[in-house]
Formats: sequence, C-alpha cells, structure tokens
Amino acid sequence: MEHNTIQQYKEQSISTMTPNELLLLLFDELVKNLMRCDLALGQKNYELMEAAADKSQSIIQYLDDTLDDQYPISRELHRLYDYFGYQLARVKIGRNKQVLDHLRPMVNELRESFRIAEKNVAEEAERAEKAEKKAPAGSG
Repeated sequence: MEHNTIQQYKEQSISTMTPNELLLLLFDELVKNLMRCDLALGQKNYELMEAAADKSQSIIQYLDDTLDDQYPISRELHRLYDYFGYQLARVKIGRNKQVLDHLRPMVNELRESFRIAEKNVAEEAERAEKAEKKAPAGSG
C-alpha cells in the first residue's frame, strides 16, 4: 500500500513539472547514473557499471528523441548527444575509466547550462509580469 502511495506521489510530481524542470530532472538522473557507473567501475562491479551505463544511454536517447528540430541548437545537441552515446558505449565495452572521466564533466557542464537558462527564463518572466502590473490600464 505504501509503495503505491509513493509511486502516485512521484507520478503527480512529474506530471506537474514544467518542461525545463523535467529536463533538469533527466540531467540529474544522468549525472547520478554516470557517478554510479564510475563507482562501479572503480569497484570492478561490471554488472552495476553496465546497468548504470545502459540507463545513461537511455536518458541520452530520450533527450535526443525529444529535441525540437525547428530550433538551430537542436542540430548541435543531436551531435552532442550522439557523442555522449558513443563515449558511453566505449566506457561500457572497454570498461574505460578515462573516457568516463572525460564525459562526466561535459554532461555536468551541459546540465549547468540548462539550469542557468531555466533560471534566466524564470527571471525574465517575472520581470515581464512586474512590468505588466506597473503599466497603467489602457496603455496597451
């Protein structure tokens, strides 16, 4: 019974998130799985490493699949996500920690860029809302 309540809460939380919040949540999961992959690789727990790498690849594939091609940045993100997927395959196949050590900061930087962009959009919306409230009625 308790498990169902927790699951319902999680589903409700996700369904009320903005697209930007969902994007950051996906990146948080990606970062967490890459960390798990790194720790498992260090412990020579290859089963856990492969599972974490597979989850990471699934998240990257989802991010790539949901890009809106009407924006020029999407082409660049497609290439970046392809690169991330390729590097993860190298990590998994070769159990290559150096590749993972190169990949993790790149993913963190992209996540931070999206976080800053989301913050800027929220601040801009707040400024616009305040300016709209200050404008005298009938000046539109």
